[in-house]
Amino acid sequence: MLDPQAAALLSGPFAVGLAAIGPGIGIGLMTAAYFNSVARQPEVQGALTAYYFITLGVVELLGLFGFVSFYLLFSKNFGH
Repeated sequence: MLDPQAAALLSGPFAVGLAAIGPGIGIGLMTAAYFNSVARQPEVQGALTAYYFITLGVVELLGLFGFVSFYLLFSKNFGH
């Protein structure tokens, strides 16, 4: 069995991995839907591209929040 400090050290990278799974799945589904809609109706590409990149930035920001919050908490609790 792990002692509490070892469990705390292992939980941080695990949390970052979980924070990366959500945006990864979201970006994959969003990109598939974008390319599928543009392949079906090429004339809507100009209208959808701006929305695609705005949403891509928002979804990617969620993963970045997970990494930054891990870094801030980890450096405060275990940093020197």
